Amino acid sequence: MDAKQEKAEAFALRIINLHKYLCNNGDYVMSKQILRSGTSIGANIAEAKFAESRDDMIHKLAISLKEASETKYWLVILFKGGFIGEREYISIAQDCEELIKLLISVIKRLKSVGKGK
Repeated sequence: MDAKQEKAEAFALRIINLHKYLCNNGDYVMSKQILRSGTSIGANIAEAKFAESRDDMIHKLAISLKEASETKYWLVILFKGGFIGEREYISIAQDCEELIKLLISVIKRLKSVGKGK
């Protein structure tokens, strides 16, 4: 398993635990949103492994990037709304930002390979 898949799986497990915590505290709507977007990151990375072409791989990784960005948004809302504490927010937001940076790097590299650079 490559680094981005490992990071995405570890992040998904953290999101699942956050979802459980939120559900136990009565927040069902945002918990479902962050569960969907946070676990989708790794699912799309997994799909990219068997992409039909380089462009298809870039597309699937770009979807992962969009899902990571949405997850980051929900984390901010959960923190600012008082649903999670600062320590929890900083920890999981840093993991999310790492995934975003990793995905941007991989997508840029794949795009530059396609241009013959």
